[in-house]
Amino acid sequence: MARVHAYLNFDGDCNQAFDFYQTVFKSERLGTYLYDNIPADPNHPALPDDAKGKVMHTSIHINPETMLMGADIVEGFGHKLTNGNSTYIMLDVSSSEEAKDYFNSLSEGARAIEMPLEETFFAELYSSFQDKFGINWMIHFEGNKKMD
Repeated sequence: MARVHAYLNFDGDCNQAFDFYQTVFKSERLGTYLYDNIPADPNHPALPDDAKGKVMHTSIHINPETMLMGADIVEGFGHKLTNGNSTYIMLDVSSSEEAKDYFNSLSEGARAIEMPLEETFFAELYSSFQDKFGINWMIHFEGNKKMD
């Protein structure tokens, strides 16, 4: 059985984002590799200046089955970060308290609140927003709105 994990890309603020996510999810980092840790190789070009001090990979557990991973995008390697709305991380929670806690934590300093945490026809509590790092989130507590 495959497990699904979210992999997030950042524009130089991956460390700050994961410091924030560690507090939200009350989880320690499993490790962080910087681009500076890449061993020198005479067959490959030197590390681009814009890669120095940036995160190549980091991760935390959201729960025992789900990880949140991330990296900084480095233009010197030919990559460019493009933020959009094609992907959201949806937290499907088991209580209204959990929904409120995640909403209050993750939406702190949010770039955009598309829908505040409120009751809908399909959920006791639902919200969608873009956090302060440009990551799109949905929080969903179905509660008594369970579909038949």
